Amino acid sequence: MPRTTPARALTVIGGGCAGLTAAITAAEADVRVTLYEAHHTLGGRARTADGPYRTHEGPHALYNGGPHWTWLKQRGLLGDVAAVPPLEAARLRFHRDGVLRRTPPLALFRLLRHRPERAPVDEDFTTWASRVAGPEAARAAAHYTAVALFHHDPGTLSARFVQERLRRTAALPPEARYPVGGWSAVIDRMAARAWNLGVRVETCARLDAVPTDTPVVVATSLDAARRLLQDDSLVWDSGRTVLVDLAVRARRGDAFAVSGIDFPAWLERFTAQDTSLAPRGESLVQGQVPIAPHEAKSDGAARAENLLDLAFPGWRERTAWRRDAVAHGRTGALDRPGTTWRDRPAIRRGDGVYLAGDMVAAPGVLSEVSFTSAIEATTLALMSGVTLRGRDLGLDRA
Repeated sequence: MPRTTPARALTVIGGGCAGLTAAITAAEADVRVTLYEAHHTLGGRARTADGPYRTHEGPHALYNGGPHWTWLKQRGLLGDVAAVPPLEAARLRFHRDGVLRRTPPLALFRLLRHRPERAPVDEDFTTWASRVAGPEAARAAAHYTAVALFHHDPGTLSARFVQERLRRTAALPPEARYPVGGWSAVIDRMAARAWNLGVRVETCARLDAVPTDTPVVVATSLDAARRLLQDDSLVWDSGRTVLVDLAVRARRGDAFAVSGIDFPAWLERFTAQDTSLAPRGESLVQGQVPIAPHEAKSDGAARAENLLDLAFPGWRERTAWRRDAVAHGRTGALDRPGTTWRDRPAIRRGDGVYLAGDMVAAPGVLSEVSFTSAIEATTLALMSGVTLRGRDLGLDRA
């Protein structure tokens, strides 16, 4: 039976960053929107845990050079954001040759001069970067980008894909900004915006099938979308990484962040820029150590502890709380050599169904992919009868 697509209604499945972006975009065009979220709260992986330790499973930072930043700011949804204080930034350390150093290999800076479009799509990053700046710089750069890739061997990925993330994460001055109070503060503002625009929000509502009376934006994980749509083609590579969350009694001289150069890893003391994330006198450290398919959680945790020993002396005796977990397939898309974001699962699925999330065919870095795909999915869903108030979205069509 053909799907009917009323021009003034839209269903959104998923209440994370992508789902809320889709709902707000449609509601701003005077479209009637119903949003279904399986969890009892909105936010998806952008939820911030309740106190006393306000940890994040998904996004941590916003990049102020990205489209998501501009979209939030235009709507008054950005709120207070913090940058890393200069004195703390000076405490960034690089784990190289078994010790912490203040600088990475100097040859790495030769790579930073190369714009991403100069890096080939069909060659792996290690091969290309070794030719440009030498094997040491290639290895250092690949491992450094673990902060944005969550992959145990970033050098095997597409050179252009890795180079874009290297340039964004190593930009000076840094693009990263941190929502004060955690991402839940941003989610709360987005939810309030949606409700004020008349979006009907249904939580604890897990759907077994997509509605057939309106266009539908499926804004879930790729795994959940594959099950919901019964579409085995919805697959793409993602990372597998050990997440370590740690609260320690603060001590002067603790590192701000540690980048793994000997092996991919990243640890960061997030209370350096937002003291509200932990009780007074405590530091909240969150880190991730990518692990290979054959490795166990304990392997990644052991490497994290190696870095903690160097960056936070006496951390075991100072620990007030700890949690370890493994994130598998929940860390965004990875483009192998010969592929770009255009090769990922298409946003337009046919029969009035559109896909949004961080592993679909949309540009951007990390959570920006969720945002850009949500805008594109909503635009396509409404294109048959709704004009988005003439706003120039500035996105490539997927």
